[in-house]
Amino acid sequence: MLYNVPGRTGVTITPETVRRLSQIPSIVGIKEASGSLDACSEILSNAPAVFSVVSGDDSLTLPIVAVGGHGVISVVSNLLPEAMVALTNAALSGDLSEARRIHRALLPLCRAMFLDNNPIAVKTAAGMMGLCSDELRLPLTPMSPANREVMVAILADWAATEAVAA
Repeated sequence: MLYNVPGRTGVTITPETVRRLSQIPSIVGIKEASGSLDACSEILSNAPAVFSVVSGDDSLTLPIVAVGGHGVISVVSNLLPEAMVALTNAALSGDLSEARRIHRALLPLCRAMFLDNNPIAVKTAAGMMGLCSDELRLPLTPMSPANREVMVAILADWAATEAVAA
């Protein structure tokens, strides 16, 4: 699977390059994290039908599925797997009302994953949720107190939102 993440690599895999690479039988898809729905649409238009395009950005799961994508390789699913599965399944099955509801509820948490370098934010959130220790190894450092406060508020809002939706 290809991984297009220009924000980390400084290089964008163009849709034309993806089209050419998609002809290689052992390359079956791309994790698309360029943030460009145009690129996703072009890839989906020109790659073989069996070639999968999955979102590499949690917040773009719904839009990428809407243009023909096949799912997500998710960071937020480490924290809320059921919610990400529900979002993806709703989007893939065409239940746009439910997909939009979940997308909107998850959006602040998706954005919070960028409060600090990966995996600091997700590890901190997982620790706050009691899923694991929030201990980090160098060169990673703990999340700043200000960002921790933001994360606490976002997780509390999620819990309140889901309690109302349940």
